[in-house]
Amino acid sequence: MTPRHNAPAPIWRRAASVASLVAAAAALPLTGCTSTSDALSVTDPDIINPVDVQSQAGANAVRLGALARLNAATSGGSSASEGLFLLSGLFADEWENGDSFIARQEVDQRVITPQNNFLTDVSRLLHRARLSAEQATILLKQYNPGGPAAELAEMYFVEAYVENAVGEHYCNGLVFSTVTDAGEQFGTPTTTTAAFERALAHADSGLALITGSSALDVRARSALRVLKGRILLNLNRPADAATAVNGVATTFRYEMLHSATTNSNAIWSYNNLNRRYSVGNSEGTNGLNFATAADPRLPTCQGGDATCRTNGVTQTRRDDGGPLRFDVQLLWNARESSVAIVTGTEARLIEAEAQLRAGNAAASLATLNAIRPAGLQPLTDAGTEAARVNQLFRERAFALFGTGHRVGDLRRLIRQYNRPANSVFPTGTWNKGGTYGGDVNFPVPQAEENNPNVTQGNTCIDRNA
Repeated sequence: MTPRHNAPAPIWRRAASVASLVAAAAALPLTGCTSTSDALSVTDPDIINPVDVQSQAGANAVRLGALARLNAATSGGSSASEGLFLLSGLFADEWENGDSFIARQEVDQRVITPQNNFLTDVSRLLHRARLSAEQATILLKQYNPGGPAAELAEMYFVEAYVENAVGEHYCNGLVFSTVTDAGEQFGTPTTTTAAFERALAHADSGLALITGSSALDVRARSALRVLKGRILLNLNRPADAATAVNGVATTFRYEMLHSATTNSNAIWSYNNLNRRYSVGNSEGTNGLNFATAADPRLPTCQGGDATCRTNGVTQTRRDDGGPLRFDVQLLWNARESSVAIVTGTEARLIEAEAQLRAGNAAASLATLNAIRPAGLQPLTDAGTEAARVNQLFRERAFALFGTGHRVGDLRRLIRQYNRPANSVFPTGTWNKGGTYGGDVNFPVPQAEENNPNVTQGNTCIDRNA
């Protein structure tokens, strides 16, 4: 066992010790060298003095840094990782592994070790965003108290979004640490329920700030309301979830933007360009037929066919060169494609689930049909309670594909609908040999063992759904 003092730094510390201060570096003025000695006296670029962001401009720079980190944590990824949306979809049934990296194969096969480097990288991305937003709220309150309320509320949104995402994906035993003026404050292992409650409190804090009706206010309020509804579903409070999203426009979209010069769309990069991922297709018996459903909410093509070639994908095989078919998503068919991480469509899906849970199957069906796109036949009553639940979650799967919802939904099917795990997650023979494991969530990465509050060799309290 690696001694604690030689272990990797804990997730939160390496991710964000003065994380948002580093993000603010881009906002600081640059001055030219006045002598050759100036060029040789280089300030460590990784360290930004706190005084440099103690201003209105500095607070705003930290705010923008938090939003950039949320982008990286979700659909943008980084130089070391693909971000949460891809990795979680690989763990569920949205994606299949298309390369030869053992760590990705662990995720796809549901046999994840705490040492998994992709898991560790994604955790760091998430905690970077959370801590940057936490620090931005402090700075905005102190140095820009008269600024737009929506900007401060959006920082609470980032905190709540990450906390909810961590609760949806990780085992009981997840950790939230922080940095204060007094130094590092190590978190202690907590439950997923506690993570959802923490997220709910931050969502409510953000909502309490917004009293106006400007475009910025409506955007932040809508994002927070839908997120609050999602959190309340996770807390098994469907009626409250429906109340939370009431009034959010179905057309609402809170988007992560991408470009060739900033942060590319990682979904396009890892699937369409690099072929490390392939769209899932009835994976492990229980998986949905995402690749072949011909559903307009998820347009796809098969590598090298006429449609793929029209969209710039000429390769016919996955990156590993194996015999498995290579399926490509066309929902985001360019490096610059934006990704909506919160939508009004999700609000309607939350309402439909609340209606079904309340015993009003007819209203739930009508709500689902109202948001189905043109070209799809209207749904009909599935006939039984179990079949209606299957129908609802299939609608959620296609409407929310690739946006980090699927693992949370599968876990809710286990917790709230009493489904056996082997009837929900992919199971049986894994497509690259061997069988699927029994994981229903991510373990807390081994790197967190450097936190003195975490038991070495046992980062999870339990691995229950």
